[in-house]
Amino acid sequence: MFDLPDYFYDLNIFSISLRLVMALIAGGIIGLERGANRHPAGFRTHILVCMGAAIAMLTNQYIVDVFENVSDPARLGAQVITGVGFLGVGTILITGRQRIKGLTTAAGLWASACLGLSIGIGFYEGAIIGAILIFISLALLPKIENYFYEHSGIVNLYIEVDSLDSFRSFMHSIKSMDLTVTETGLNQQNPMTPNGIAFVLSVKIPKSKSNMDVIDELSELEGISIIDEI
Repeated sequence: MFDLPDYFYDLNIFSISLRLVMALIAGGIIGLERGANRHPAGFRTHILVCMGAAIAMLTNQYIVDVFENVSDPARLGAQVITGVGFLGVGTILITGRQRIKGLTTAAGLWASACLGLSIGIGFYEGAIIGAILIFISLALLPKIENYFYEHSGIVNLYIEVDSLDSFRSFMHSIKSMDLTVTETGLNQQNPMTPNGIAFVLSVKIPKSKSNMDVIDELSELEGISIIDEI
């Protein structure tokens, strides 16, 4: 714990200004990473979420200090966490190819709100460490994540073929390519290919091949109009 003077934790102009500026900086750092990668919620959204949560906790502390009969100092904070959940839903999209987008951004908004709550109540140590780790998770860990996914031995594919005959031919061909189908399912939405068939496929691949090797081989099969990793 930081050995800070009491005025850092009491409600006064200095502590209020410090906490809101910290919320602005912390939310801005996280938002810049999201915005730089063209995600739905970016710089300003994360700042507003983090600062709003901080204001809620400042208000909560004020209520507890002024009204002695208030017994639940975490009530407003709990409502903030619930409310941000609804905001995060608006950033999540499921594309026609069954690809989920925006889930990490929604989690980032929720984390920013929690960060704002910790700043607003004066939990400086948790806020600083949390902000650093959240930024590392968003900016650096995707490289590690992509490496392990690339070498996981399982690839999930969205595929469109031009006819039912092509679908049968595809399923027959894939068995002769040293690939194991672990899961398959038809896509209920309209495929982009006219009169085509869209489906999702999970394939176990040999260690000697990469995901891109498999996609390149499958794309050369007859009747394949679209193939994409999801």
